[in-house]
Amino acid sequence: MSGQGKIAYQGEPGANSHMACAQVYPGMEAVPCASFEDALDAVASGAAELGMIPIENSANGRVADVHHLMPTAQLHIVGEYFMPIHHQLLGAPGATLETVRTAQSHVQALGQCRRKLRELGLTPVIGADTAGSAREIAEARDPSRAAIASPLAATEYGLEILAADIEDFANNTTRFLILSRRKDWAPAGDGLTVTTFVFKVRNIPAALYKALGGFATNGVNMTKLESYQLDGAFVATQFYADVEGHPDDPALKRALDELAFFSSELAILGVYRAHEFRIAARLAEAEKAQAKGGR
Repeated sequence: MSGQGKIAYQGEPGANSHMACAQVYPGMEAVPCASFEDALDAVASGAAELGMIPIENSANGRVADVHHLMPTAQLHIVGEYFMPIHHQLLGAPGATLETVRTAQSHVQALGQCRRKLRELGLTPVIGADTAGSAREIAEARDPSRAAIASPLAATEYGLEILAADIEDFANNTTRFLILSRRKDWAPAGDGLTVTTFVFKVRNIPAALYKALGGFATNGVNMTKLESYQLDGAFVATQFYADVEGHPDDPALKRALDELAFFSSELAILGVYRAHEFRIAARLAEAEKAQAKGGR
């Protein structure tokens, strides 16, 4: 079956990833998948043209497993999307804040509402995903159980919003990556570009320090650097990084050449245009720094 015109996401209808698919690609058919592995496999196999995968949240950090899965999925990052996340406390018809005792959702959503749950006196319960938790609460019809999910999930499963926008931070935002089987790098010189890559340094003294030195000396802005262990061992560490710039830019090319010299492995996962949210945040930081320097 052809995946042309389809975009895969992890979760059930009404999930935040489903909303991201609809906002970025309203003309594509959003295909729900039980796990991140299934969503990536759908793209890799051709069952879906694209994948919409959350990678990190402003309040609760990186999404578990995704960094491990992407380098081995043989897919390419072709875009990013930052989506404000507003969580709703949802109950079955008849439930109220006085009857609810537990709140079920994906572990990321629970982490993003940690303070509010304590204020409401609710016990968090980990579910497979936000929309799936909403469906389970709708099916249970138990006034003591609630779900944390999107307004779309409330409509999808006939639930009532008991408390709106319960995220701990008003600027709660999740960054999604858009994945494709095709390598489709953004052209150089066409606005702010992000390059994402993974690497493993050589087993020599100060290798990481030397490997990253080229980014500093060439004035390349590294916006993310994370490490994680491979194969369940403490001896094999892989690094995941985002930098601003295009590999064809002279400064980034020199920095990547230096990185490659001190690395045993280096793979570029994607070169894509920066989302407008990133650009706006960058401008705001520059204005803030300028105002501070003018005092």
